[in-house]
Amino acid sequence: MLKKKNVLILSLGIILGVVVGNCGSVFAEKDSGEPVSDTLPFEDLRTFTEIFGRIKRDYVEPVSDKKLLEDAIRGMLSGLDPHSAYLVADEYQELKEGTTGQFGGLGIEVTMENGFIKVVSPIDDTPAQKAGLKAGDLIVKLDDKPVKGMSLGDAVKMMRGEPGSKILLTVVREGAETPLKFTIARDIIKVKSVKNKMLDKGYGYVRISSFQSGTGDNLEESLAALKKENGGNLKGLVLDLRNNPGGVLDAAVKVSDAFLTNGLIVYTEGRIENSEMRFNAAPDDLIDGAPIVVLINAGSASASEIVAGALQDHKRAIIMGEKSFGKGSVQTILPTTNGAAIKLTTARYFTPSGRSIQAEGIEPDIGLARVKLESLEKSDFTPVKEADLSGHLQNNKGKANTLLDDKAKEDLDVKDYALSEALNLLKGISIMKAR
Repeated sequence: MLKKKNVLILSLGIILGVVVGNCGSVFAEKDSGEPVSDTLPFEDLRTFTEIFGRIKRDYVEPVSDKKLLEDAIRGMLSGLDPHSAYLVADEYQELKEGTTGQFGGLGIEVTMENGFIKVVSPIDDTPAQKAGLKAGDLIVKLDDKPVKGMSLGDAVKMMRGEPGSKILLTVVREGAETPLKFTIARDIIKVKSVKNKMLDKGYGYVRISSFQSGTGDNLEESLAALKKENGGNLKGLVLDLRNNPGGVLDAAVKVSDAFLTNGLIVYTEGRIENSEMRFNAAPDDLIDGAPIVVLINAGSASASEIVAGALQDHKRAIIMGEKSFGKGSVQTILPTTNGAAIKLTTARYFTPSGRSIQAEGIEPDIGLARVKLESLEKSDFTPVKEADLSGHLQNNKGKANTLLDDKAKEDLDVKDYALSEALNLLKGISIMKAR
């Protein structure tokens, strides 16, 4: 494994309160495919100087040199791809805080689309999620100010604020006839990136909402807790990466490594020194080869796709759900001498089989439509069963050893169809293995 340089960020959008690295394409070549020249473009620099001077002289209001140069740097980086950016000192500090899992804001990952703010995903257990924001929502107004024409950074600044203060979001949602309005109170966001629970006897569930510096260790703790609750090894595991926008590369590698015993996990290719890296699995599997179903959807991006791609290529897991977002690039955070930093797309990443996911995504092994199930109304007629007959023989063997009764199974089907299907698949695999 090659030694990494600086901080590699793989997240998709901007966490409210923290400017976080985005996905994008490598900037090694121009759109025409011609190599970039190393010589200074004096004619273009002369034009830049001319325009700079005209703004200083003719703009309707005085503008400081610092603002003009800072805006020029921002434009230079944002013009490369949607995700390279210039981070002033405060934004850089907030980004570092974001990778540790605690920051201020509303708790949504966002990006820019056609001049509007698009919700990539609400973060679990945050004000945005509790208010009802959903992946794919387009934010068109912040309080009474239209988003159209704002930069992503300016919009994020508006959404930040003191904990307890409120902001009104006007949202356009697919399928809704009129814009929706959400009044959300800002809060300190503490992201617990890994959660776990038992779905049924022998079958565990782990939800990873983002990839932070401690996610790998938290996953190990969650798996140990599931084994302890189960009283032994698991029969199967559901790994839920839906609406997970990504995070730190090392965390994605560690999560993949938890289930692989050998081979390549991911590799990166770029132009600069140390941008080419290869990460390999260590010889251990924390669930001892138990079947895995990985749930993904259109909000699964970046580091999520690294994990899904690695487990899919190694045939270690069945990928279920919707096609993922398609983020296949790496951003490097490069500090500058003034206390700021630039976030630069420096490499593409590839799955073990050599697939680039950039603008393609992970295709699930088993596709699931985005549907909503409803329970049928119970009729007055109830079928008669053996247990209803007078004088029926008792079953002296006791109840089956299961955690899910009929009511719980019905609730799971209705509330989370994809998770219900994943559990059914794991049970089917277990039955076939037993036979």
